[in-house]
Amino acid sequence: MTQIIDGKLISQQIKDELKEKVTALKAEGKEICLAVIQVGNDPASTVYVGNKKKACEYIGIKSLAYEVPEETTEEELLGIIDKLNNDDSVHGILVQLPVPKHINEEKIINAISPSKDVDGFHPASVGALSIGQKGFVSCTPAGVIQLLKRSNIEISGKECVVIGRSNIVGKPMSMLLLRENGTVTICHSRTKDLKEVCKRADILVVAIGKPRMIDASYVKEGATVIDVGIHRDENNKLCGDVDYASVEPIAGAITPVPGGVGPMTIAMLMNNCVEAGLN
Repeated sequence: MTQIIDGKLISQQIKDELKEKVTALKAEGKEICLAVIQVGNDPASTVYVGNKKKACEYIGIKSLAYEVPEETTEEELLGIIDKLNNDDSVHGILVQLPVPKHINEEKIINAISPSKDVDGFHPASVGALSIGQKGFVSCTPAGVIQLLKRSNIEISGKECVVIGRSNIVGKPMSMLLLRENGTVTICHSRTKDLKEVCKRADILVVAIGKPRMIDASYVKEGATVIDVGIHRDENNKLCGDVDYASVEPIAGAITPVPGGVGPMTIAMLMNNCVEAGLN
């Protein structure tokens, strides 16, 4: 029987644990606060920001919304970030990506104080992860580790293959698996014999950005398959990078889309906010 890893359930457990922590902090007179900045009104970004606000409300984190128009200049946005960096009552700062084309994304990420970088994108956060120091970890890869641990899937000593090398998922994912003593291979568009490499994996993390690309021919029997992708198919139904129908029968454990990795990203963002408030 394939184990279906329930991201909704696990993310709810994490949010409930955080709610208890936040309640205890409030009793000590400490309120945690997250500032979310959205430039323009990209529909997908609006949905994500709404979900973040809901999660804050549920856990008891105060959220400040800065919804600024599309034509906001880079300088104005940097000004808002600077003000929030210097506000001791704000513990986390998040700029919803993507930003409009006239704004340099890298400059914006770099402007956020590393102590408030709850997205885990700042070079200081990424550097801390790569050398094993304390720092905020990118929320999606951190969520994948929690899915594995809370589903009692052993990482230590396992052959782990990550497909995708993005700064937001692939690279931090590989470093987190390494930190858990996995043996890690990173694959990408130039990898030769991709199928052969994937078939070695005890744990296969797919973040390739192509709908249903990974079918059963890439997967070793009994492997754990984590699908980070999210797309809409030709029937407007949500699907991942993994062809779930073909892979599920041979996997030992698998995450569905939706309801797998997705809910974990916001749970781990909330976790990072609480951590920021404790520092």
